[in-house]
Amino acid sequence: MQRSILLLFKGDFVAAFYMYPAIYPLFILLLFLGLNFFIKFKYDKYIKIFLMILTILTMLISYIIKMKIIF
Repeated sequence: MQRSILLLFKGDFVAAFYMYPAIYPLFILLLFLGLNFFIKFKYDKYIKIFLMILTILTMLISYIIKMKIIF
């Protein structure tokens, strides 16, 4: 994850995704949580749950593919 963050700072977005595919859902989740601290959204509870599930699923799927458990 640290290497993918460094690749994001360098501007290499595709390499960051290949290094750690969950970087983008995680980034969106953290951005939303930061915004929600200052701005209250109407359905913030459901958006948080959706983003958390999306992030966890992305982590699990990338782990399964990298470990070649299924394939």
